Amino acid sequence: MVLERAPFLAELTRLLGEAAAGQGRLVFVGGEAGVGKTTLVGTFCRDLGERVRVAIGACDPLSTPRPLGPLLDVAGALGGLEALGDSSRDGAFRMLLAKLGADAPPTLVVFEDVHWADEATLDLLRFLGRRMGSGRGLLIATYRDDEVGTTHPLRTLLGDLATSAAVRRLALPPLSMGAAAQLAQGSGLDAALLHRQTGGNPFFITEILAAGGEAMPATVRDAVLARAARLSPASRAVLEAASVIGARVEARLLSDVVGAELGAVEGCLESGVLLAQPEGFAFRHELGRQAVLGVIPPHRRRVLHALVLDALRREPAPDPARLAHHAEEAGDGAAVLDYAPQAARRAAQLKAHREAAGQYARALRFAGTFDPDRRAPLLEAYAYECYLTDQLGEAAKAREQALELWRALGEAQKEGENLRWLSRLHWFLGRNAEAERYARDALAVLEPHPPGTQLAMAYSNLSQLRMLAADVPGAVFWGERAAALARQLGDTATLSHALNNVHTARLEATPSEDWAGLEESLRLALASNLEEHAARAWTNLASLAVKHWQVDRARGYLEDGIAYATDHDLDAWRLYMQGWQALWLVYQARWNEAGELAQALTHNPRVSPVSRIQALVALGRIRARRGDPEVWSLLDEALSLAEPTGEFQRLGIVRTARAEAFWLAGDPERAAGEAASVYDLALSKGQPWLLGELAYWRWRAGALPSLPTGIAQPFALQMAGRPLEAARAWRALNAPYEAARALTESDDEPALKEALVEVERLGARPLAQRVTRRLRERGATGIPRGPRPATRTHPAGLTSREVEVLNLLAGGQRDKQIARQLNLSEKTVGHHVSAILAKLDRKSRAEAVLEARRQGILPT
Repeated sequence: MVLERAPFLAELTRLLGEAAAGQGRLVFVGGEAGVGKTTLVGTFCRDLGERVRVAIGACDPLSTPRPLGPLLDVAGALGGLEALGDSSRDGAFRMLLAKLGADAPPTLVVFEDVHWADEATLDLLRFLGRRMGSGRGLLIATYRDDEVGTTHPLRTLLGDLATSAAVRRLALPPLSMGAAAQLAQGSGLDAALLHRQTGGNPFFITEILAAGGEAMPATVRDAVLARAARLSPASRAVLEAASVIGARVEARLLSDVVGAELGAVEGCLESGVLLAQPEGFAFRHELGRQAVLGVIPPHRRRVLHALVLDALRREPAPDPARLAHHAEEAGDGAAVLDYAPQAARRAAQLKAHREAAGQYARALRFAGTFDPDRRAPLLEAYAYECYLTDQLGEAAKAREQALELWRALGEAQKEGENLRWLSRLHWFLGRNAEAERYARDALAVLEPHPPGTQLAMAYSNLSQLRMLAADVPGAVFWGERAAALARQLGDTATLSHALNNVHTARLEATPSEDWAGLEESLRLALASNLEEHAARAWTNLASLAVKHWQVDRARGYLEDGIAYATDHDLDAWRLYMQGWQALWLVYQARWNEAGELAQALTHNPRVSPVSRIQALVALGRIRARRGDPEVWSLLDEALSLAEPTGEFQRLGIVRTARAEAFWLAGDPERAAGEAASVYDLALSKGQPWLLGELAYWRWRAGALPSLPTGIAQPFALQMAGRPLEAARAWRALNAPYEAARALTESDDEPALKEALVEVERLGARPLAQRVTRRLRERGATGIPRGPRPATRTHPAGLTSREVEVLNLLAGGQRDKQIARQLNLSEKTVGHHVSAILAKLDRKSRAEAVLEARRQGILPT
């Protein structure tokens, strides 16, 4: 009996219709464990009959999941995917996309329990969510939302796909009191008590009812075990073996493990503990499997795992991840050391790097008896996968152990390679002095020996450290040595890396430097399919163009670089570039777009600190310029992230933003202090835009001893007392706020009025108030009134128009309807909505309405 699920079945039917018409959909169906997600999807699939091709796969609750497990499950049902196991990750992804494409028949694919998914499966969902909108497939992914916390990888995936037109989400609620009473009818149990104790969870309710109702079990575990206790010994043996095998129980494997007779299996099916599946059996719910597994004595569990391992070994192409899991549970160290590295290599090939790290960690737990020359490569492989997955502390510890082993063996090249890796890892950990020491130690070990790729990358690593420290001569010296050796060795990866370092360092200090060298680094990486190096080149090109206010160049690099990173699912680089894109939008006074992008980045738990800094600065500058609250929580966090790096490229953008915020708040002394804190460092680095802005804020506060040379032209013009020329220079850079700010420094009344009109248009209240005061002090007439008293006294600072828009949003109206009702353009309504979101500090319209009700701005 499927109760209270008709609206969800109807919605799935509607979405399948859209997919069949060429508007493919990815639907995430969430709900707590036991709420009936599998039952809902199973009912939906059964109702379809043979009208639609259906393929069902599942993620397993293994300690280290199978890479692309659900994709492998559906391969046979979809047909034409026979080469899936031998293909690359991207090839596998595109094969499935083709099966869901516009030329394919209508297809329903189900991935169950994606809260247990490996990284590669999550990447597959991310890939499809961004691309399947023009196909004819419906992909349903079920997950337990009560097991997906804020840092869970699936939560990040859901955030990444939040704006995808092809993605939908359904949340399955518990059953109502009425449904619980309907289920409990005839049982003699108190339906109200049953609903209260189970919270309306269908699985809990049905398990308790199936236990016979002799007593109310305290937990689902008791309910499952009460049912299992009524089975015959043979059936209980089947149930125990099934719980060890896993969530999916192949009939052949079950027979190999316990020699299960038909009667024993039927006893499990009749009791409802196991369900029949097309190729075997499954527990009605994973909670039931865990309950059975948890009461098997440890020695019995080990025996069963050993039997499963032996049975799997006899299969034609067993999954090494599955073999490694059962080998560890059986305590078979030799088998773990055989299968876990295989599983790790396969996971890495599929770019499921967390699973690869887990498999290498599993192998290392059993590798204590290995000779050093066998243990050290395992440690290196583990360290690399940890590096890729941001487990930097673990990566450093593994590299240190590998270093000692290679050192004891007298392997100088491997010793130097691990020293270089330790340098890189310690830089990421914010330990710059140790990074420098390891980099020098690597050279000391490698240089006495014949030059190889290890030495070339050691040179390039030093170049990168110098580039990050804004030491142009050092970056060029070591980078050119690395490039020369890389060319000699035919080492394209190191050559691309070195060119990137050299030309980034040069461009950082001199915007007029030829950009062709850095573009050559990109070309080399693209030609050799070195995705990480290509993404790094795009990132440096884009961020440099933003820093140097090269508007058209920045637009092109950002668009192309973000598109490349998105297409290749290189999210770390995409997020970093989007941080710079948010700042670029701030500079162009596109504050609504910048705010939405920066807000999304700050709410993404996968954003690294260096990417988060840009987003925090963008939001802080927008709020400071608009006079909105909560500026300092953003800029204080940005400073706390930037200070440990000690790098001017991080500190400079944070200190300039803080200086501006203090100045706008009427505290010129603290503004000058912020700028002065890194001013000497800026003088030594020679970066014209950051140095120019730092000098500018000291100048505005009357605390600049002398005008520095080599600063960007607009700042130089302002500090030279030529505000009208400065404004023209800013306009040429498409920087309307900076142009208006320059005009505010003029003594010309028309220029001041022009500035006031512009800052009022932008909603820059603090600067508008300053200009208004100057005009009044001069006795000017015809000054715009500025914000009305009602706006100033509104608890959230909303204007009367914004309150009107908010009320219509609460009524469910869209921008087009609001524009028609208020006689506004849709674009103007969009600006009002963005202002409401910013003032209420919420990401979506629905959240803003809820927050407004919480504050009492709207009636509840």
